[in-house]
Amino acid sequence: MTQSLAPTAPGGRRELGYRVGVPDTETPSRHAEIARDLIHLRSAVGQPKLSPDGRHVAAVVATVDLDENTTRTRVWLDGAPVTAGPRDSQPTWSPDGRWLAFTSRRDDDSKKPTLHVMPVHGPGEVRTVCTMPDGLGELAWSPDGRWLGFLSRTRDSRYDAKDATWQSPRKIERFLSRLNGENWIFDRPQHVYVVAADGTGQPRNLTEGEFAYGGFSWLADSSGVVASGTAHETWDEDAAEDLYVVPLDGEIRALTQQTGKYVAPAVSPDGRQVAFMGLDNAQEYPQNAKIGLVDVDGGEHRWISTGLDRTFFAMACPQAPVWETSDTLLAVAEDRGDTHLYRLHVDGRAPEPITDGPTTVQGYDVAGDVIATTRSDVTHGGELWITRAGDDEQLTHVAGVHRGWEKFTVTCTDGSDDIDAWIMRPDDFDPDQRYPLLLNVHGGPFTQYGEYFFDEAQMQAAAGFVVLMSNPRGGSGRHTAWGQAIMGPKHPTAPGTGWGSVDVDDVIAVLDATLDRYTFCDPERVGMLGGSYGGYMATTLAARYGDRFVGICSERAVNNLLTEEWSSDVATFFRAEHGPTVVEDPGEYTRMSPITMAHDIHVPMLIIHSEDDFRCPINQAEELWVTLKLLKRDVTFYRFPSENHELSRSGSPVHRRMRAEIILDWFADLLLPADDTDADATTEETGSAAT
Repeated sequence: MTQSLAPTAPGGRRELGYRVGVPDTETPSRHAEIARDLIHLRSAVGQPKLSPDGRHVAAVVATVDLDENTTRTRVWLDGAPVTAGPRDSQPTWSPDGRWLAFTSRRDDDSKKPTLHVMPVHGPGEVRTVCTMPDGLGELAWSPDGRWLGFLSRTRDSRYDAKDATWQSPRKIERFLSRLNGENWIFDRPQHVYVVAADGTGQPRNLTEGEFAYGGFSWLADSSGVVASGTAHETWDEDAAEDLYVVPLDGEIRALTQQTGKYVAPAVSPDGRQVAFMGLDNAQEYPQNAKIGLVDVDGGEHRWISTGLDRTFFAMACPQAPVWETSDTLLAVAEDRGDTHLYRLHVDGRAPEPITDGPTTVQGYDVAGDVIATTRSDVTHGGELWITRAGDDEQLTHVAGVHRGWEKFTVTCTDGSDDIDAWIMRPDDFDPDQRYPLLLNVHGGPFTQYGEYFFDEAQMQAAAGFVVLMSNPRGGSGRHTAWGQAIMGPKHPTAPGTGWGSVDVDDVIAVLDATLDRYTFCDPERVGMLGGSYGGYMATTLAARYGDRFVGICSERAVNNLLTEEWSSDVATFFRAEHGPTVVEDPGEYTRMSPITMAHDIHVPMLIIHSEDDFRCPINQAEELWVTLKLLKRDVTFYRFPSENHELSRSGSPVHRRMRAEIILDWFADLLLPADDTDADATTEETGSAAT
């Protein structure tokens, strides 16, 4: 049984100057200050919502409070806060523009999510409309102003027990019964609720039963909603998701027929059509998600975004399309590191970009000829912008840094295409000096690095490293074949070369080209790090190219695809990427697993994992750590309690600071000269790193 989370420094190296669990009362190290500064810069503006007349804009401003170990969110209106927090979000305008609804979670004893309505420009009190024990999401006002719709989980009666020791056992009958960050969900399905906007009456569940429903949009006549849902018997086997008309009174009816994955509905202003996001084959992943239309009465759907072969399910902005008129709508798509807002046409002509340049749109809304967006770039987190008649105006300036980066391309080793890459120079850069390099590989794999504020890169550069990132094959933001290049060679519809193939070739090609092109990068001082699929790549590179690196950090990694498919919250889903199931062909999963190459790992490794990670469970880290320890290799292992797969993005601020400091200290110990770091002094101040 593990008694300590902090390792003794192996191989006679200096011990890390950071002790897990020790109160932060000593003078902070340089790396602690860097981590603290960068976490504070995660403050951002999001969830823009325009008033119906386009004259006012509400948004949510998030700020980090490290002293209280929390992130506070408040609703702002026209540049000023109108709610007190600490966790307010989802501002939603009434159709007449007189009221603003929002959700909240107060710091009282109940800590239950609440729904509120406040007057905007006239007298009156903020009223509490309802309280829900298990969350409030996707808030939307009905067109007639009478109802507020929202999503919430519906708990089984077993949760009424006074604590877990009194609860009945769970009878597990379906795959995908658990979700990272949510824990058990099969006995807490997500449903569509409505409640009277004036605060009278109780919330009413429109989709009772075992099946779960997701995003929804009101019908134009306010008689019900269109919602996405996994509401058929085989949903956990075929991965299909459909659109349903859910009336306030009456029978639910399907608009699509279990042939693909259709989500994020948006009913047109004239009430005749439903726009949505999706794909036709739920058994094939990844794919570039498209924007489609289906009549509100049902029938065949058609795609209107095929003129742009990019995914319209953007990781930075996974929101439903927004209708501009009954003939046009807005949606975002990824494009080679950018995430832009596009205008789509009902007639299917090619999408037209609305935003341009190196930027990432993270949220958007439209009212008349006014468009509100929140955008990020390399030097800023989310900021609020207003576009009128094609002219952009930035309304907020929350936080920013001076460090930018340079984008460049590298030709694939096989000459088939170009790889997008970015390099960030360290502070006080001197082109005549040589600097250590940190190579980063993103997760996914179907996602992208790009033009947004990335605190990982910023903190690495602030600590004195050159930062290198790229988007190898298998990622998003490119044409379909690029994303599907590393699907399994035995996949029935879109065979590729599998994980650990051309993706590895691309990463090494970028590294080689960088060392050749940028002579300020020291080839003798190269480190590498990645999380999730990036962690898979880290362990793979450690085994196959370990001599190229001085140290490698493998974080929240997939190390054993066989056990991952048995233990992950998305177990059984990986067949959509790899082809056969783990039962049909376990050898195919073993073949691609870097744990099988652990004997070839000789480079020092840092393993970081969260104990409540359900996406890549903790056993993925434990298997690698045990193997390397038995092999007497140089390995350091940190486990974070009470955190899930999202530690680096939405973990507690204190844990994010600790994680950042651990990473910077570890790489500084390996790659920076002793006089470039205060590790020795810090060790003297805090004592031994082993507790």
